[in-house]
Amino acid sequence: MNFISDKLQKYIEDHSMKESSLLKTLDRETHQKVLQPRMLSGSYQGRLLAMLSKMISPKRILEVGTYTGYATLCLAEGLTEDGSIDTIDCNEELWDIQRRYFDESCYGSQIVQYLGQATNVIKTLTGPYDLIFLDADKENYPLYFDLVVDKLRSGGVILSDNVLWSGKVLEKGNDESTSALQEYNHKINTDLRVETVVLPVRDGLTITRKR
Repeated sequence: MNFISDKLQKYIEDHSMKESSLLKTLDRETHQKVLQPRMLSGSYQGRLLAMLSKMISPKRILEVGTYTGYATLCLAEGLTEDGSIDTIDCNEELWDIQRRYFDESCYGSQIVQYLGQATNVIKTLTGPYDLIFLDADKENYPLYFDLVVDKLRSGGVILSDNVLWSGKVLEKGNDESTSALQEYNHKINTDLRVETVVLPVRDGLTITRKR
């Protein structure tokens, strides 16, 4: 769902940083060969993720939902020289394309892939993390928050994608994903451990800072 006109969106993109040639190639291959390419962060949101990561300058990042690795590479742009990203995905078929593009970038040695159900993998990981990006199955967003918040350092940030769910969050939750996102949005806005702001970027992006 677009919250602004296509004309204004083009103006915004024309006056924002451009994605790298590697990211452009990954975007193109994802659209040509992978199911549901709409899941890709895309150029504008990718530049926003990169900018936020650079502002935070994280040493450790946790990403829940790798897909083809576009957002991973954007977040990696802000890593400290000795930093690393733990990224989790349950789709074994995407492992090779992720690894190929990671290794073609200058961040390959800093990116650690985990294959499996995120709810299980997260429990095996040790914090603290400086930045966490949630972009996986929406039904588990409330659970993901419970699992990661204690692994996030004070002052650390959680970025959550698709929180407006094409505007469905305004409707009575008649499907599991919508109901879960409504619960999640309420949860992170009322939990006293964090402070939250929602941005109308693409399908909704939440910035949540741990106090």
